Parts: sequence; C-alpha cells; structure tokens
Amino acid sequence: MNRPLSSYRELTVWRDGIALVKTCYLITRTFPKDELFGLTAQIRRSAVSVPANVAEGYGRGTRKDYVRHLLIAQGSLKELETHLIIAAEVDLAAKTDIEPVLGRCDQLGRGLGALIRSLRAKTD
Repeated sequence: MNRPLSSYRELTVWRDGIALVKTCYLITRTFPKDELFGLTAQIRRSAVSVPANVAEGYGRGTRKDYVRHLLIAQGSLKELETHLIIAAEVDLAAKTDIEPVLGRCDQLGRGLGALIRSLRAKTD
C-alpha cells in the first residue's frame, strides 16, 4: 500500500539531486580559480537548481505548479549536462570523471520524467 509522502525529502529524485550537487561541488573544486565565476559557478548553480526546484514544486499548492517546477528541474539538469560536457571538452575535467556524472544525470532525468508523467496522469 502506498502511503502519502510527508516531505519532499522522501522523494528519490530529490535525494539523487542532492547527491549530484555534492558530486558537482567535488568536481569543480579542482577547476582553476579563474573559472570560479565561469563554469564553476554555472555547474554549481544548475546542479543546485535541480533538487531546489523539486522541493519548491512540492511545496506549492497545486499539482500544476508542482509539474512546472519539475519541468524547470529537468531544464536545469540538461543545462548541467551541457556545462559538464563543455568542462571536459575544454580540459577542465577529465572525460573519464564526467562520464559517470552524465550517467547519473540521465538516471535522474528519467526519474523526473516518470514523476511528471505520474502527476499529469492524476490530473487528466
């Protein structure tokens, strides 16, 4: 039997998002200091945006707002993937370090998509 969630912190997509943020902070610590306001900031900001939007959407009063914030989280995730690919392409990070993170992004994206579909099905 499914019980209602008591908090967004119980959501797998939120937990996975937090883990992804931690990984991104670790990766960007190795970036040169002159990237602090460049890709370092962009990667961190887009990573933080994913679980933050999951939480914010959960806290909104309507399912429509929740879905909208989950879609924003998906967009931030795609932005993050792009920043990570660029970091590897310009040799700020090794491709071998970035590839597993991109895999985690794919998994998180699938989870967000499933949650969005589930919420939309309840609306229709």
